[in-house]
Amino acid sequence: MKPINELISPDTKHYSFTEPFQTELGATLPSVEVAYRTWGTLNEARDNVILICHALTGSADADQWWGGLFGEGCGFDATRDFIICSNVLGSCYGTTGPLSPNPATGRHYGPDFPLITIRDMVHVERHLLRHLGIERVKLVVGASLGGMQVLEWGALYPEVALALMPMGISGRHSAWCIAQSEAQRQAIMADALWKDGWYEEDAPPARGLGAARMMAMCTYRSFRNFEEKFGRQRQEDGTFKAVSYMHHQGGRLVERFDANTYITLTRAMDMHDLGRGRSGYEEAVCAMTQPVEILSIDSDVLYPKSEQQELACLLPNSKILYLDEPYGHDAFLIDVERVSRMVRDFLQAISRKG
Repeated sequence: MKPINELISPDTKHYSFTEPFQTELGATLPSVEVAYRTWGTLNEARDNVILICHALTGSADADQWWGGLFGEGCGFDATRDFIICSNVLGSCYGTTGPLSPNPATGRHYGPDFPLITIRDMVHVERHLLRHLGIERVKLVVGASLGGMQVLEWGALYPEVALALMPMGISGRHSAWCIAQSEAQRQAIMADALWKDGWYEEDAPPARGLGAARMMAMCTYRSFRNFEEKFGRQRQEDGTFKAVSYMHHQGGRLVERFDANTYITLTRAMDMHDLGRGRSGYEEAVCAMTQPVEILSIDSDVLYPKSEQQELACLLPNSKILYLDEPYGHDAFLIDVERVSRMVRDFLQAISRKG
C-alpha cells in the first residue's frame, strides 16, 4: 500500500500561513498548510473564479474524481474560468490534518487533532483565496461535505461568494446522518489495531475503516441501484456479488485514506447547522440572498430531497433541480454529463443577470 502522501497529484500546489489559526471551538493550530489545484487563467478583473468544494474522502484533484465536468463547453471550462479546488482542513491529502506533524510534540497529530467545523474549513479556504488575490468568486459548487462548505461560504462570506450550487445536502445534519456517522466511527474504533488512534502507519485499523466504508456505501447508493446491479447474483466462488462489491469498496478506501481523518471529518459534518450560533436556522438561511441553484437527487436516502426542498423554500433567491436517477446519493459522481450541463447552464444564467 502506497503512503497517502504519494497519492497526491504532482500538480498540487501548497500554501502555508504561519500565523496561528483559531478554530471555531477554541483550539489553536500553530500553522496551517493548504493543498490546492487550479485550472485555467485568472482574468484581469479577477472575477472569473469557480471554487469547487470536495466531499468526505475527496482531494484537491477535482479533475480526477469529477473529471466529466472538465473540458471546453463543460461545467468547468478552463478556457473560460479560473477553477480552484483545495483539500479541506482536517483531510489527509496535503492540507493540515491528523497525519500532519504536531509542532508541540514532534509527532503527527493523530487523535490529538482538534475538533473542527465546516466553518473552519471555509475560513481556511478564504485564507487561500486572499493569498491568490481573489476577492470575488462567481460560483461556489460542491456536493455532500462539499455542499456544506458551499452553504457556509454563502453565510460567512456573502460579499465573496456571489452564487452557490450545493448538491445533495441539507442546511443542517439530521439525526439520521449523525447516527450513520457514529456507527461508522465505532466500527473503526472497534478494530484491535485502532490503539486509541495511535496506530502505526504500516498497521492501520484497516478492517474497521473498511467496515465503515461498507456502511457508508449502503447510504451512498439506493435499494433500486443494488437490486439492478447485483440482485441475488453470485460470483463463481458462491459469494454474493453485493458482498464482493462491499469488500472491494472497503479495500479501496483503506488503500487511500486515513482512519483518524475519517473520524475528524465525519464529526465536522455532524456539527453542520447553518443556524448554530446565529439567529436561528430559518433566519440564517433566509438571510442568504445570493442566487442559489440546489441539486437534489431523487433516490438519495442519506440526504432526502425533502431537505433540499426545505432549503429551496427558505432561500429567497433559489431554484431546485432534480436528478431522477436510481444511483442514490452518489449520482452527482455518476451522471456527470447531466451535472456538468446543470453547472454550465447556471453559470450562463448568472452571467446574463450580472
